[in-house]
Amino acid sequence: MSGPVHCIVDDGIALVTIDNPPVNVTSQAVRQGLVRALDKAEAAGVARVVLTGAGKTFIAGADAREFAAPPAAPHLPDIIRRIEDFPVPVVAAINGTALGGGLEVALACRARIAAPAATLGLPEVTLGVVPGAGGTQRLPRLIGLGPALSLIGEGRVIGAGEAQCLGLVDTVAADPVTLARTFSIPSRPATGALPAPPPDPEAVGAARKQAARRSPGQIAPLKAIDLVDASTRLPLDEGLVVERETFLALKTSDQAAALRHVFFAERAAMAQGKGGGAEISSAVVVGGGTMGASIAYALAGLGISVALVESDAAGVERARANVARLYADAVKRGKTTAEAAEAEQATRLSFHEGYGALPPADFAIEAVFEDMEVKRQVFAALDAALPESAVLATNTSFLDVNQFGEGVRRPERFLGLHFFSPAHVMKLLEVIRARTTSAETLATALRLAARLKKIPILAGVCDGFIGNRILTRYRQTCDIMLMEGALPAQVDTALRGFGMAMGPYEVQDLSGLDIAYANRKRLGWRTKEGFRYIPIADRIVEETGRLGRKTGAGWYDYDGGKASPSALIDQIVGEESARAGIARRTFSDEEIVTRAISSMIEEGFRILEEGIAARAADIDLVMIHGYAFPRWRGGPMHYAGRIGLPEILRRIEAFAAEDPLSWGIPELLRHAAREGLGPDDLKGQA
Repeated sequence: MSGPVHCIVDDGIALVTIDNPPVNVTSQAVRQGLVRALDKAEAAGVARVVLTGAGKTFIAGADAREFAAPPAAPHLPDIIRRIEDFPVPVVAAINGTALGGGLEVALACRARIAAPAATLGLPEVTLGVVPGAGGTQRLPRLIGLGPALSLIGEGRVIGAGEAQCLGLVDTVAADPVTLARTFSIPSRPATGALPAPPPDPEAVGAARKQAARRSPGQIAPLKAIDLVDASTRLPLDEGLVVERETFLALKTSDQAAALRHVFFAERAAMAQGKGGGAEISSAVVVGGGTMGASIAYALAGLGISVALVESDAAGVERARANVARLYADAVKRGKTTAEAAEAEQATRLSFHEGYGALPPADFAIEAVFEDMEVKRQVFAALDAALPESAVLATNTSFLDVNQFGEGVRRPERFLGLHFFSPAHVMKLLEVIRARTTSAETLATALRLAARLKKIPILAGVCDGFIGNRILTRYRQTCDIMLMEGALPAQVDTALRGFGMAMGPYEVQDLSGLDIAYANRKRLGWRTKEGFRYIPIADRIVEETGRLGRKTGAGWYDYDGGKASPSALIDQIVGEESARAGIARRTFSDEEIVTRAISSMIEEGFRILEEGIAARAADIDLVMIHGYAFPRWRGGPMHYAGRIGLPEILRRIEAFAAEDPLSWGIPELLRHAAREGLGPDDLKGQA
């Protein structure tokens, strides 16, 4: 049998193999192949059907690319019902990943045998939908309401061992296909014929609270919980109808479109690290503070030998303590054992005062404070101490990467790697291409990013690169709204309501007002021509010494760590409005959100226009993974596309008419709106 599904009949057994690389998704061709395979098995009068997948995957779920199109026959729920009602037992030999529709197919089988490395789950909520082929109705009947609420509501993926403990699979075997041929079929009814689980309002309530905490603003998790709860009351056929209706309604929603966009953008970004570049086995990290220690810890965890450099003995001891804390935390969280942590520190990490005795290394990254001259001195020292083949990288957040590479031997091996804090946790990595960076150096950096399981985003050189450049513009827009009538707490509340994890003033209090203050001084905002300078934040730092949570006061007052609006800050805001001759007015939450997000979008178009980013989706990934833009809105550029670029253009034109110093219309936006293009149609222009 040709096509993505093969059926071999031998000795009274039909072996049906799904072979649709790379991950055996249930595309229309696969569904058609399954129908033909079941027809062949039934016509041959076999005694058993063994269903498995080729390669390392059983079935990794539906083809998400089909979600935007109307459903096409044959439909997966119909195939699953046929498997469940098949005249002879169908046994799932789960050789690898069984997710979404793949697990729903396995649930319909009379027995499930998993390979030890198999993973199973119904993660549809992470794509903005719910299981649509019986998962919410069959799984609770098989494993109980509580475990099903957790797996489906959270989109959890589990291993074969946990699946066996839950009763999701019958056994685990090194060769599930061979065992499936002779496995004794359990005497229980088919999964759909099992009794409904008893109601448990407390478990459902707890699942709802968990979903609200983990996925604020998202619709699918709560809908999924409703469906699992319905399995306690509805007969199977009625539950399946409600489930399918819910799935079809959600799959064309804005949230599902946004989450699919992010899913494919992440896959494209992470694929950049596959193939090419040199393998890194040894590294130097300069700076043992929070960032440097975290980078060193992450590299050592890959098996890389890391030399951590500080400028004096006291700095070396602080670096040791910072790294030791990371290992102690990993032990506490069960990520490793005390013995393994001690061994890794002893064998993979060394600490050095200065550059005199550094071992040869493939790669070096500096993580010292943001001072151009200090960083240039670091690279001069690294250039002299290391082989000229070593890749040299800066972790600067804002500064001109091109300047650091000046004077370095073989400047083509120089680039920026902007990690986000904490570097061993945050998935985002901005890979900054300097003027001299070679393709081979970029490939090596991307290969390292893949080993670190980072999402690497290529960026050109400008102040702040992609993420911090947009953040700076966003904060400036919010500060202008303070001058015109808003207050910090209102701005934060409005943007949290939009889905941001924190508002801009809450974030500044967390990171420290001195950081943004230093950046404003560096950029010369106070005296910059053609720029609308807002003095509120500078006054707070200079006159009050309030630097945020670390000083117990910032944009907010803090009492025992609890934030409350500050009368002093509100007074300063009002004074600056009066000094500028501005009559304060009322802002609605909607207007605050529209202005703030529009400024992100405008800056995103300029970043594309200048070629700093290659794709609009890269901007979205930076803002989602680095700055907590709501994933379910798809990032600012995708969000702009859902609103419509003509409407975005209209809004920015209106803002520019009111405040031409702060707003302008990127030509790329004009072009896209005129030509009917969306953000995904646009590429970096440089």
